[in-house]
Amino acid sequence: MSWQVISTEQEAKALLELFGGFHDACIKEAHLWTGHSVNNKLSMAVTGELDTSIKFVVQRQFASPSCIELLFEKVTRINIVPSPQNYDSIIYESNLGKEKDEYYWVIDTMQALGELEATEDSWVVSKSLSWRVANELLGEKLNYG
Repeated sequence: MSWQVISTEQEAKALLELFGGFHDACIKEAHLWTGHSVNNKLSMAVTGELDTSIKFVVQRQFASPSCIELLFEKVTRINIVPSPQNYDSIIYESNLGKEKDEYYWVIDTMQALGELEATEDSWVVSKSLSWRVANELLGEKLNYG
C-alpha cells in the first residue's frame, strides 16, 4: 500500500481512530537514519538540514489494519524509554496529532507533549509524518535488519 501523508490535525486523529488508539499494540521494530555518511576515503558528508528520519513497524491485536508503518521525517525530537525488566511493552493508548508545524506521536499515554517526562515517557516529534498499512509485516521476522 502507498504512503499516506498526514497534513492536518484531523488526519492525525483519523489515523489514531483507525488504529484503535494504538490499544493492544507494540512497536515491533524501528529504523533510524540521517543524511550523514562517511565515504571510503573517510571523508564525511553532512547536510546541515533536519535530516533525521525514523520508521516504525507497529503491530496490534485487531484487524483492519493489524500492522502499520509510521514514517517520521525531519525529526526534531525522539525520546524512547524501553520498558523495565519484568514489564511488558504493550501500548495501551497513544496520542497522535499536530501542534504548530510539527507532528507528534506520544507512545503509551494520552498526555500532551508539554506534560511528558523524559525519564518515563516515549515520543517522536517531526516536521513530516506519513503512514501505510503493512499487514504483510506481522509476525516475529525482522523487516529492517
